[in-house]
Amino acid sequence: MPQQHWFMWGMDIFSGLFLVLFWLLLIAVIYMFIADKWQTKQAIRHNYPVIGRFRYIFEKQGEFFRQYFFSQDREELPFNRAERNWVYRAAKNVDRTIAFGSTQVLDKPGSVMFMNSAFPVSDHDSHKTIDVTIGPDCTHPYTTSKICHISAMSFGALSRPAITALSHGAAKAGCWLNTGEGGLSPYHLKGHCDLVFQIGTAKYGVRDEQGHLDPQKLSDIAAHPEVKMFEIKLSQGAKPGKGGILPAIKVTKEIAAIRGIPAGHDSISPNGHIELHNVADIVDMINQVRDITGKPTGIKAVLGDMSWVTEFLDEIEQRGIEYAPDFFTLDSSDGGTGAAPQALMDNVGLPLRQSLPSLVDLLNQRGFKQRIKVIATGKMIMPSYVAWALATGADFIASARGNMFALGCIQSLQCNRDTCPTGITTHNIRLQKGLDPKDKSVRVANYNHFLHYDLTMIAHSCGVTDPRYLTRHHARIVQSSGVAVTLDNHYRHMQ
Repeated sequence: MPQQHWFMWGMDIFSGLFLVLFWLLLIAVIYMFIADKWQTKQAIRHNYPVIGRFRYIFEKQGEFFRQYFFSQDREELPFNRAERNWVYRAAKNVDRTIAFGSTQVLDKPGSVMFMNSAFPVSDHDSHKTIDVTIGPDCTHPYTTSKICHISAMSFGALSRPAITALSHGAAKAGCWLNTGEGGLSPYHLKGHCDLVFQIGTAKYGVRDEQGHLDPQKLSDIAAHPEVKMFEIKLSQGAKPGKGGILPAIKVTKEIAAIRGIPAGHDSISPNGHIELHNVADIVDMINQVRDITGKPTGIKAVLGDMSWVTEFLDEIEQRGIEYAPDFFTLDSSDGGTGAAPQALMDNVGLPLRQSLPSLVDLLNQRGFKQRIKVIATGKMIMPSYVAWALATGADFIASARGNMFALGCIQSLQCNRDTCPTGITTHNIRLQKGLDPKDKSVRVANYNHFLHYDLTMIAHSCGVTDPRYLTRHHARIVQSSGVAVTLDNHYRHMQ
C-alpha cells in the first residue's frame, strides 16, 4: 500500500506538471499567433504565424550546422576545418600528423607545390638563425630572427584577456605584436613583448583635438621600450577605402579613454589620413614619425591600383633612399576584420597571391627591395602559406586570425556583435571568463613555435638550411591546364 500511495502521488505530480506545461505552451502559441498576424515587418511570420518563426531560427543556426555537420574538411570559408584543426593542434602541442592521404586536391588550379630536393637538409642539424634588421639607419633599429609575427589587433576589437594572452604569448615566442589602430593599451604592454604601434587614419592614442598627429603623444608612445616600430596604416585588406569600425556596444569607457573618443558611440575612423593628399605627403609623414620616434617606420596597405606605388618610389628616388619607409606591410583583400561592409570585403582590392609578386618585382626593379622590408599579411596561418610568401619575396609574415584560433576562436563569425562565445572579441565579462590569459598565452607561443618549426621542415625538404633561402624556383603553381609551373613563370605570365 505505501508503495502504491507513493506511485499515485508521483503520477499526480507528473500529471499536474504536464498540464501546467501544456497550458503554458498553448498560451505561448496563441500569443505568438496573434503577435505574428498583427505585425507587418516580416511577411513570412504574418502569412505563416508561429511556423514561420522556424525560418529565422534555422537561418540564424545555419552557420553552426554548416560548420559542424555539412561542410567538408576543405570547403569552408574563410578558413576550412583542416586549416583550423592544424592551428588547434599546434597551439595545444599535440600530434600534428595525419594519415591515409591528403584531403587537399593537389591538381587544383592555384595550388602551390614545393619542389623537394634529392638531398634534403637534416632536421637534426643545428643551423644558425638569420637576423634581419629593419631600419638600420634609425636611432633605434630593430633586429629579429623570427619570420612569423602577430598582425594588427586592437584593444576594442579584441577583449582585455585576449590582448593580455597575445602579449604574453608573443613574449614567449619572441615575435612582435601589432597593436592595431586602437592605441596602446596596458594589456599590450603586460607581457613586455616587442610591439609595433599602428597609426590608423583616426590616429587613436597619438591624435590632437583636430585629428592630426600630436608630436608629444607620439614621443610618449615611443618612450616605451616595448614599442619597437611604427606602422602608418593607409588601408586594410578587408575594407580598403574604409576606416576602422568599432560598434558602439564595444566602445567601453576604458576603450574610449585610450582612443580619446566618447564612450558608447560608434568608433568610425576616417577612410584616409586627413594630412595625406598625394605620395609626397606619405613620404613626409613617414619621416615625421621616424624623426620624432627614432624608430623604424613603415606603411601598411592593400594594393589595387599600383600606379601610386610607382609614384611613391619616384618620390623617394628624387629625395634619396634615406627617405624610404623601413618596411611595407602588404595586406590581402581576403584579410580579416571585426566589422566591414560586405561590398568592400567581397569585391575590393587584390588578394596577396596577385599583389605580393607585383610589389616584390617592382621593388626589385627599382632597387629598393633591400632597403624596404616586405611584411605579408592576410590568411598567413599555415606553414605552407608562409613558405610561399617567403619564396615569392616577403621578408616576414604577420597573422592575426591564426593567433585568434590559437586563443580558441571557433570562427563563429560574431566579432562585430559583442557576443563572441570564446571571449576573444567581446567585452561581456561573463563571456570573457572562459578565456584564461595564462593558459592561452602558452597556446599562442606553441602555435608560433610550430609555425616556424614546420616552415623550417618545408625548407629542409627543398634542400635549403633556412626558410629565408626559399626562392621562386623552389615552388610550382598549378595552372588551369593542370600543369605546374615555377612561380617565376607563373608571375611572368600574369603580368
